[in-house]
Amino acid sequence: MPLIWLTTNVKLESDDAFRTFVCDFRRFAAQTIGKDENVFIIDCQYNPFLTCRGGFEPSVLGQIMSLSNTNPENSIIWSKAFSDFFEEKLGVPPERTVLAFLDPGPDYISMKGTTASVIRANAAKQS
Repeated sequence: MPLIWLTTNVKLESDDAFRTFVCDFRRFAAQTIGKDENVFIIDCQYNPFLTCRGGFEPSVLGQIMSLSNTNPENSIIWSKAFSDFFEEKLGVPPERTVLAFLDPGPDYISMKGTTASVIRANAAKQS
């Protein structure tokens, strides 16, 4: 269940255009990270006050949390892929996209009123 928080200072022409961008990003993120699109939770916000490198030029700031596949090699691959995506879709140059890739471990992700580690352990018992 990847969790993604994105903020951009790029204003799109309408809420529908922003919604379309988020849906396109979800599909792209699923392909890039290698997990089913239906398990993603994405919080994407427009913030005209986002500043990067001392200015208000188009920028993206994000945190991408994914269990069991966040590693230094994937961080390099994902960084390039996401930067290219934001440049194409939002006009944000790669030097103005800053992302943090995190894997907190299954003990620190909550869903269904418990943790991912408990859910995984219960699933393993049932197999």
